[in-house]
Amino acid sequence: MRADRLVAVLLLMQTRGRVTAAELAAELEVSVATARRDLEALATAGVPVYPQPGRHGGWQLVGGARTDLSGLSEPEARALFLLAGPAASSSPEVKAALRKLLRALPETYRTGAQAATGATLIDPDPWGARRPDPPETVRRLQEAVIGAQQVTFAYQGRPRDADPWGLIDKDGVWYLLAGTDQGRRTFRLDRLTDLTPNGKTFTRPSDFLLGTAWAEVVEALEERRSRTWAELLIPERFLWVLREHFGRHCRPGQTLDDGRVRVRVGAPTARDIARTLAGWGSTVEVLSPPEVRAELSRIGAELVAGYPQP
Repeated sequence: MRADRLVAVLLLMQTRGRVTAAELAAELEVSVATARRDLEALATAGVPVYPQPGRHGGWQLVGGARTDLSGLSEPEARALFLLAGPAASSSPEVKAALRKLLRALPETYRTGAQAATGATLIDPDPWGARRPDPPETVRRLQEAVIGAQQVTFAYQGRPRDADPWGLIDKDGVWYLLAGTDQGRRTFRLDRLTDLTPNGKTFTRPSDFLLGTAWAEVVEALEERRSRTWAELLIPERFLWVLREHFGRHCRPGQTLDDGRVRVRVGAPTARDIARTLAGWGSTVEVLSPPEVRAELSRIGAELVAGYPQP
């Protein structure tokens, strides 16, 4: 006797109030005898169901009793449906899971949860472009993570064995965070080939938290992405554009009397900063370091030489 079928029986009883064995059999695609045994099993297990004989009889919960199979509070249910709702449009599995969970919620929660499902649409494609599809290896690695199955793959041509601890989707680029014989490592999935389970299992470290571990990886990478810093002045009304260009590596400071803001921006090299700022012309004044000013001068000279005045 399958536990998921018993749950389905209970959900139907909560939704319809009263059901017959024949109705259950048709809904669950089992025989009438099997449906009757399921109902009797619920009663034996202590669920308050009872049969009511007669022409309009059937099985129902005693006194209209309800069992909240989800254990969620109303704010928790609404938050879950807000989060998972957008994924339901592209995943039949998620849609089916939400439908089952909705039936398990108390009646008073359902209206808000159902509204939350369709309250948000996520469009992952940037303007003028399409977000790339996830690598084919994502699904296989997800199964390996859940099943604690060690995998073997080639990474940039080098064979590796790894314990897959978790997957990260960062702005359309997928990463694997894994344990190796050299410690914790991060791999880009688009550089990973020849993935296969090697038949071994692993135990994830008891203190491992994917969110915490990934935050440490991001912090280390962002530090490398900002090895060079420049100080500049920019009109305050353009500060938001600079923030979009440099992200977390844009740090505004004092606003001067002339309306300009003193800002520090970071990038891997002086040339990277200069390339980003060159199109601003005289709108931006770079105060330091000399290396960025020299790169801007070089870019300007090349443009003048390549595009002389007629």
